[in-house]
Amino acid sequence: MSTRTRTGTAGTARTTLAFALITAAALTLTACGGGEPATAPAGAAGAPKGALPTEDVVAAVGRNEAAAKLLPADVRQRGTFTIASAVATPPGSAYLADGRTVVGVDADFAGAVAKALGLELKREVVGFEAILPALGSGKYDVGTGNFGVTEERRKTIDFVTYVNDGQGFAARSDSPLKAVTDLTQLCGLKVAVNAGTTFERTLEQNKGRCAQAGKQPYTVNVYSETGAIWMSLQQGRSDVVMNTINGLRYAVTQQKNVKFLNEYRRLDVGFAFKKGTPLAPAFQAAVNGLKADGTYDRILKKWGVTASGIERSQISPPEIPAPTK
Repeated sequence: MSTRTRTGTAGTARTTLAFALITAAALTLTACGGGEPATAPAGAAGAPKGALPTEDVVAAVGRNEAAAKLLPADVRQRGTFTIASAVATPPGSAYLADGRTVVGVDADFAGAVAKALGLELKREVVGFEAILPALGSGKYDVGTGNFGVTEERRKTIDFVTYVNDGQGFAARSDSPLKAVTDLTQLCGLKVAVNAGTTFERTLEQNKGRCAQAGKQPYTVNVYSETGAIWMSLQQGRSDVVMNTINGLRYAVTQQKNVKFLNEYRRLDVGFAFKKGTPLAPAFQAAVNGLKADGTYDRILKKWGVTASGIERSQISPPEIPAPTK
């Protein structure tokens, strides 16, 4: 049986600051070898390590009349929608140097969809764990935070997919691990995850497998702050980080002595809504319109995540099955 250590209660600002401190410490050092090659955002090519792309790939998006007609009458009338955004690390979401401007894959897709629907986007930065419950209460219209589509979440949340990301692992460069293809490889280790994520759920659901294999359990170190995860790895309080594939690939380019291990499983990622939302068809049509006019590919290229493209947006598709091991 695994044990859980939950650490950290501060908000998104501290999350970003902690990661920024780790990144800053790595700027004068070369990235370590090992693992699969990781790539920084394409828009940052030739820029200093840690620089985020600022190309505006959304400004030219025009109104998609067919998609806008699918909006509920009350939303068309008010001309706005409210979005709760979790800000963590690039390329999914991050702050620019001003500490206020939210950028990333999530922000670009939200901005592009808003323009396509002819709506003004009103964003509030919210802690990851609070977003899905807040949608259920009707406080926000939509949420973003690299929310993977799972069967458990589909019971209470509707999704409109826009990328495919998923779960992966990273470790210090001196770790003997080369890939984690079976969770029993983690037995006896300490694994750092964010609270309320699919990573935490996956580890907790499989916590009995080490005992079945006659091995010591793994420990799940749960943190509210993304930066704290990396700090725990660097300081030896955790042996492995489980996080988003794209986030890990970026992070290992910014830090000393860490390596990307492997992709563990893929998950569709989408805008999150209260179950039964009438907004989903309009958002789906808008995303598919972005694919048709080329904006979709430009966003993925800007952030260096072209491997996360999907063929078409779907409304709450079934969860992609986990590995059978």
